[in-house]
Amino acid sequence: MAEASRRRATAALRSPGAAAFSPLYQQIKALLLGSLDRGEWKPGEAIPSELELAARFQVSQGTVRKAVDELAAEHLLIRRQGKGTFVSTHHEARIRFRFLRLAPNAGEPKPAESKIVECRRVRANAEMTRHLELQSGDTVVAIRRVLSFSGTPTVIDDINLPGNLFKGLTAELLSSYSGPLYGLFETDFGVSMVRAEEKLRAVPADAEFSALLNVAPGTPLLRVERISYTYADRPVELRIGHYVTDQYHYRNSLN
Repeated sequence: MAEASRRRATAALRSPGAAAFSPLYQQIKALLLGSLDRGEWKPGEAIPSELELAARFQVSQGTVRKAVDELAAEHLLIRRQGKGTFVSTHHEARIRFRFLRLAPNAGEPKPAESKIVECRRVRANAEMTRHLELQSGDTVVAIRRVLSFSGTPTVIDDINLPGNLFKGLTAELLSSYSGPLYGLFETDFGVSMVRAEEKLRAVPADAEFSALLNVAPGTPLLRVERISYTYADRPVELRIGHYVTDQYHYRNSLN
């Protein structure tokens, strides 16, 4: 298998036009992303050393290091001093909290309590089909959950996932799982969420949301629409969250 991977990598580097338009380290980065996308190295596993990768791709160790540095900066890989470089996993706190943007106005964040309201398979509507790049007639797994902090309902998440990638995902499985949701997707379904795009706006709570969140109808909520992507920029989640923000704020960092 290693020899086959080496031949594929060499062929990719020598393909017409491959070297003409991007630096060599970017080509190595793309090959590493391809290996991650194919599942050659699983979340939490160590990838080969820089020397091994340099031999595999027939490039210098410095070129490999630059490619790995970029993947580490993008949180796709994690360097551990004296241990090597590992594939990022949502079971690691610093990766998990990168996707959890809600923070209390005062004090330290507290663990969220998750209640699954429903989990069902439905035919994708036009919005789901467009955002998740599905075909007409495809199904999605539609999940609604309520997140509470210290017993106070704070977030309603409506999560939509491609049905073909999440066969066997049920309300029972979700309710019995106590770890991060993205961690479950990663370990049980082989789908890693590696980046997301979000749109935010304020909306008034309707009767349904006010009942679930124990707030008055018309209370301002923060609506967050998130599209999450796996490797190769494939969209694998459409999530629409509604947040009560009188005691919380939505944090972000711009680099």
